[in-house]
Amino acid sequence: MRFTPQFLDDLRARLPVSEVVGRRVKLKRAGREWKGLSPFQQEKSPSFTVNDQKGFYHDFSSGKHGDIISFLMETEGVGFTEAVERLAAMAGVPLPAVTPDAARHEQRRKTLYDVMELAAKFFADTLAARNGAKARGYLADRAISPNTQLQFRIGYAPGERFALKEYLGAQGIPVEDMVEAGLLIGGDDIPVPYDRFRDRVMFPITDVRGRVIAFGGRALEKDQPAKYLNSPETPLFHKGDNLYNLAPARLATHNGSPLVVVEGYVDVIAMVGAGFPGSVAPLGTALTENQLALLWKMADEPILCFDGDKAGQKAAWRAADLALPHLLPGKSLRFALLPEGQDPDDLARSGGRAAIEEVIGAARGLAEVIWSREIEGGSFATPERRAALEKRIGEITSSIRDEVVRRYYRQDLGERLQRAFAPEGGRGGYARGGFRGGPAGNYGAESGRRSGARVPFTPGAAGRFAFPGGRAQASAGSQTINRGPYQAASSQLATSPIMRGQRSAMSRREALILQSLINHPWLLHDHLEEVAALELAHPEAHKLRAGIIAAFANDHHHSPEPSEQTEKMRADLAAGGFSQALQRVEGAITTSAVWGAQPAAAREDVLSTWHQLVSLHRQWHSLLRELKDAELALGEEASEANLAWLRDVKARMAEVDGTEALIEGFGESSGRFQRTV
Repeated sequence: MRFTPQFLDDLRARLPVSEVVGRRVKLKRAGREWKGLSPFQQEKSPSFTVNDQKGFYHDFSSGKHGDIISFLMETEGVGFTEAVERLAAMAGVPLPAVTPDAARHEQRRKTLYDVMELAAKFFADTLAARNGAKARGYLADRAISPNTQLQFRIGYAPGERFALKEYLGAQGIPVEDMVEAGLLIGGDDIPVPYDRFRDRVMFPITDVRGRVIAFGGRALEKDQPAKYLNSPETPLFHKGDNLYNLAPARLATHNGSPLVVVEGYVDVIAMVGAGFPGSVAPLGTALTENQLALLWKMADEPILCFDGDKAGQKAAWRAADLALPHLLPGKSLRFALLPEGQDPDDLARSGGRAAIEEVIGAARGLAEVIWSREIEGGSFATPERRAALEKRIGEITSSIRDEVVRRYYRQDLGERLQRAFAPEGGRGGYARGGFRGGPAGNYGAESGRRSGARVPFTPGAAGRFAFPGGRAQASAGSQTINRGPYQAASSQLATSPIMRGQRSAMSRREALILQSLINHPWLLHDHLEEVAALELAHPEAHKLRAGIIAAFANDHHHSPEPSEQTEKMRADLAAGGFSQALQRVEGAITTSAVWGAQPAAAREDVLSTWHQLVSLHRQWHSLLRELKDAELALGEEASEANLAWLRDVKARMAEVDGTEALIEGFGESSGRFQRTV
């Protein structure tokens, strides 16, 4: 573990929460705490509090709660490691190195970051100077304003052979560092290293933390062999592992903007200027697997926006083939093709935001792009050609590694085949015999239904509840029910707990926790942080907890009588629209034997019950996470050790269930018998 608990505690001790939060939220002192408007959602009255003594923040409007690390993760969309690294830099605390070699390597990288920052400043200053006039003219022709130039730190590399080299040398930078950073061209056969970028408009490329790691240079003269020239691979820069505009786009998508992938630097700048800040571009290459992984960390369905020509179409197909093996439930791509002959920059200048929104709104799914490619320009007049198409689709879907996604792709593409080659009524006899049981799924289902034959179910959950054509039918008495795909096949099943799922099933333990807080609001006085940090599975329990905490903020704990506290709590919750949630809580508690959650329970019994409930709740969620790990391990390797692990986790979960029943006996201080736990 790189970050020990001691290191993290030291970091928290060095940085007051108000200092970290205050960089994003305007805070005002309120007694021992600070208050401000929520950074998580819009509000008019401040309900966001920060407590430096306790080291946490709490947002009463959204129920979010945490420390300085979670605040950065929530507001900046960064991971745990990056949040810790940023805070360490803010506090001036050196990060613990894994090995001495790693420490030396990290120090070397820091040196190169400094070199790249100096180079970026030199290029930006040159663009603004007298000899940057030609570059400024090019940018003006592309409608890139001075403010946009500053936003993207655009610069200009002068045409002289040693301009950057001499500037960095005057700053004390060794030539070896300039070569290693990719700024100079050097080598054994080059006695005097010289500037790599000359007479080019310069676009700095930054990493996920906004540090300059490379450059892309656009030639201003037409006779240059390469219109765009990128930095070479360096210790800082691996072009297949990064995206242009990555850091700002990650923050924008975290705040709700769509993630759009375009082809070049100027396209990104145009998209951002048109109101799409979540725009990125690959760095001079086709999309790579690592870049795809970066995209999926930011959004479930990034939109790939390609030029509307043959090259753009081929780029879309390459991206589709790249993505197929890596698809996961919920993770896919969408494809938007621009009008032929236009790129995003052209479209943004001619039609503005509305024109781009229209293109993005028409983006197609990955399955549709694959299908279009396979049938485009093809003739399928013979059985042999149709069989060849079916075989290709079977091979394509077989490349998908995730079993569930693969099954649904086979179903989707199978239905497309059926619709394309099975005319209504099966004229010509083709529909009755076509595509039955092939590699892309059961394609004969639709035609079988038309001819009155028994319709086989397709595999998986969709097949259990819907016909392949997407129209589930079932008799309910004399009534035929028509539903959309993936819905229940009967009215009884539609209203059953299986189909309602999580919406109807708040756990008894979560309900007891919430009932304890409603009936004994004074618990929040000493346990607010504990309450806010509890993992609650049911979405309505989440909302009700936020309502309870907000109601508590209205000074319930100052009421002299416990009964008054409870009455005020229930009245506030009812006024806040939580009446149905309160009924759901009471409905989930199937026994009244948990005395400590009842309004008349003595304080000692309430506390005993509360501590036991919270302890069991935490144990249960910890075991749930371990259960998932054990099931995954057994799925990957069906060994005796993994099977024993799974059985052990289930046995411990059963023990928690057994221990939970003992809570019912708490109540000695209220004159009731207490079992021994």
